[in-house]
Amino acid sequence: MTSPSAIPSPAGPRFDGYGVLITGAGQGIGAATARRLASEGARVLVTDLDGDRAAHTAAAIRETGGAAEALSCDVADRAAVEAAVGHAVAAFGSLDVLVNNAYACTPDAPLFEDEPDEVWQRDLDITLTGPYRCARAALPHLVASGRGAIVNIGSVNGEQDFGNHAYSAAKAGLGSLTRTLAGHAGPRGVRVNLVAPGTVRTDAWAGRDAELSRLSSIYPLGRIGEPDDIASAVAFLASRDAAWITGTTLRVDGGLTATDYGFRDAVSGA
Repeated sequence: MTSPSAIPSPAGPRFDGYGVLITGAGQGIGAATARRLASEGARVLVTDLDGDRAAHTAAAIRETGGAAEALSCDVADRAAVEAAVGHAVAAFGSLDVLVNNAYACTPDAPLFEDEPDEVWQRDLDITLTGPYRCARAALPHLVASGRGAIVNIGSVNGEQDFGNHAYSAAKAGLGSLTRTLAGHAGPRGVRVNLVAPGTVRTDAWAGRDAELSRLSSIYPLGRIGEPDDIASAVAFLASRDAAWITGTTLRVDGGLTATDYGFRDAVSGA
């Protein structure tokens, strides 16, 4: 058995000297994660399909003393993904952490049989194949770093029915990719894990405060999530604090998937 003392304690911030690439980091969970990792010493490449949003996030990090650069990146484009990975390695000298956060979630058609192929293909291409492209490009560099980690942002949609057929299928597939890639990359020194958020207050919910208020009541912890809740979980899984964790899904969902309030209320007659 390996002694806990075999894992060295960090001398400074957990991500001091780390090079990090985050997709979809112009806002929401991605931006919160970029801020969190930068606050702990990481040098972060903020990527987003919208280059202006990425630049805004990176500038805000630099204003608080962090190290960040911005780059427009479409995870549906293999060349763009490879360019982003190359940029991170050139700028930081290494790539130690990849956070796959970019996604697409298109509202369902009223009837499943009316769903167009284009919706299915787009959601899967960005939400599932995008992380595949990013991991494929990043893996050699993560291996070379000697402390590489991939954290995928999944969803409770990948585990239970909350609607959104294509998005949910993509997130379920991302959970499977997390496990298979963990098995492949583990012997090469790279850990791969997934965070599965519940409802999080991001721009996707802009103007829907009444819905969010109603949703809060079904969460055992009595509230919906904030981007920083997810960023904290990502920081843990990306760090050496999680040195013996790989291939796992960490639900950060306020207890949503632990119980069924509707069922309990029906049984009790509430």
